[in-house]
Amino acid sequence: MQKTATDAIGKIPLPDDLIRSLAIFLVVLLHASNETLQASSMSAAYWWTAIVYKSLSLSCVPLFVMLSGALLLQPAKLNEPIRVFLRKRLSRIGLAFAFWSAVYLVWAFYISKEALTWSNISKGILYGLFSGSYYQFWFIYLIVGLYLITPILRVIIANGSQRIIRYLLVLWFVGVGVVPLLQLASGYTLDIDVFVIGGWIGYFVLGNYLQQIKLRSAVLYGLLIGSFFWTLFGVWLMNSPFSGLGQPNFFLDYLTANVIVGSVALFMILARFRPDLPDTDRSLANRIAQSINGSRVAQALSKNTLPIFLFHVIILESFELGFFGFTISYATLNPIIEIPLIAVLTLFVTLGLVLLMRKVPILTKLIG
Repeated sequence: MQKTATDAIGKIPLPDDLIRSLAIFLVVLLHASNETLQASSMSAAYWWTAIVYKSLSLSCVPLFVMLSGALLLQPAKLNEPIRVFLRKRLSRIGLAFAFWSAVYLVWAFYISKEALTWSNISKGILYGLFSGSYYQFWFIYLIVGLYLITPILRVIIANGSQRIIRYLLVLWFVGVGVVPLLQLASGYTLDIDVFVIGGWIGYFVLGNYLQQIKLRSAVLYGLLIGSFFWTLFGVWLMNSPFSGLGQPNFFLDYLTANVIVGSVALFMILARFRPDLPDTDRSLANRIAQSINGSRVAQALSKNTLPIFLFHVIILESFELGFFGFTISYATLNPIIEIPLIAVLTLFVTLGLVLLMRKVPILTKLIG
C-alpha cells in the first residue's frame, strides 16, 4: 500500500513521498549552489551557472510548507487537543534541535580550528539556542512557528468560507509579493504594518487551499517556466550596473512574487500525479510519478527529511574540503557538473548515514 496524504476536503490523495523527496533534493541543490556563489572569485559563466541552479531550487522550502499545510490543516483534525498536538510535534523537533546543535557546535570548532575554551563553548551554545547553530537551522524556528499557529488556522479553515480563505491569501500575497515589487520600482516605502498577515502563513494555508483549485496543465507549466525566467531576469536586472537598485538578491528570496508563483505551480503539478488512479486512467507521467512515490528510495527520503535537512551541510562541506579523500568544488569541476553532482552525492551519503543511525535506538529518537 502506497502512503498518501489527503487534502482538507478529503478528495485528492497527494503523492507526499514524491513531494518530500523532490523538496529535500532541491534543498541540497540550493545549498550546493550557494557554496559556489560564496566563492571569493569566479568567472561570470560560473556565477550564472550557480544562479541558474539556485533559481531552479528555490521552491524547496515552500514545497515543504505547503505539504505541511495540506496535512495539518485538515478539518478532521480540528478537535485534536492543542496540548496533544504541540507535545507530539515539538518533542520531536526539540530533541532533533538539541542533538544536531551539539553536532554542529563540534563541527564548527573543528573546521574553524577555534580554541575549545569555556567562553567560546558557552557563546556557541547561546548563539545556537537563539539563532541556530548553522545556517540551515532557521528552518526549525519556522516549523515551530507554524506548529504554534496551526490550532488557530485549523479553526479558520474548518469554519471559514472559501471567500474568506481567498481574502486571507490575497492579503498575504499583496503584502509579501506585490508591495515589495512596487517599492523596488518606485523607491517609495509603504509601512509594512498595513499587512499584518505575512511570513510563511500564506504558503501554509495554500497547501490546503490549492487542492480545490483546477488549472490546465499548460497554464501551470507556463507559470512554472515563466517564474524561472522572471527570477533570472530579476537577478540580471538587480546586478546590472545600470539599474542602480542595489538589491542583488531581491528575486532570490522565498517570499517574492516570482518564487511564490513558481512554487504554487510546481506544487499543483506534483499534486496532479495521483497515486490512487487505476491503470487505465493514468498517463505516462502519472505512472512514473506513482512509481517514484512508492519506491523505497522515495519513502526513505520522505521519512527522513528532517535529519537529512539538518545533517547534509556537514556532508556537503566534507566533499568540498576533501574529507572523503577527494575534493568536489567549483575549483575542481565546472559548476554545470559539480553542483548537481555534489548535490546528488550529498543527498544519498546523508541518507545512508541517517539510515545507519536509525539502527541505534537512542539515535532514532534524537536525530528527528
